[in-house]
Amino acid sequence: MLWIKSLHIVFIASWFAGLFYLPRILVNLAQETDTAATTRLLLMARKLYRFTTMLALPAIVFGAWLWLGYGIGKGPGNGWLHAKLFLVILVIGYHHACGSLLKKFENGVNTRSHVWLRWFNEVPVLLLLAIVILVVVKPF
Repeated sequence: MLWIKSLHIVFIASWFAGLFYLPRILVNLAQETDTAATTRLLLMARKLYRFTTMLALPAIVFGAWLWLGYGIGKGPGNGWLHAKLFLVILVIGYHHACGSLLKKFENGVNTRSHVWLRWFNEVPVLLLLAIVILVVVKPF
């Protein structure tokens, strides 16, 4: 199980690296007026989103493997695991939201300001912080 846990941590860290950077590219897209720069940023965002998605899949698979190894969180003292799983669902939703925003930029429909996107960019930091606290501290 330690090998699975190690791989899970590596893929989670890699997935979050993409989730930290992709919205930053979207902030730049919201501010960009030059067509050539916009094209370059869209290419970067598309490639990063695709790569980040490929990193998310093994992170989720290894996490499910660990979850099954823990007995699916049954019994007392596993409230932290249920809370973590809820936050993981939010991370998956955030990943999907990044893809939706990227599609809108690709279609030339920017509905969000760069300020909103800057705040949106902070969400994965808060999610990761909460998840790590739940896993390490196991408060309930």
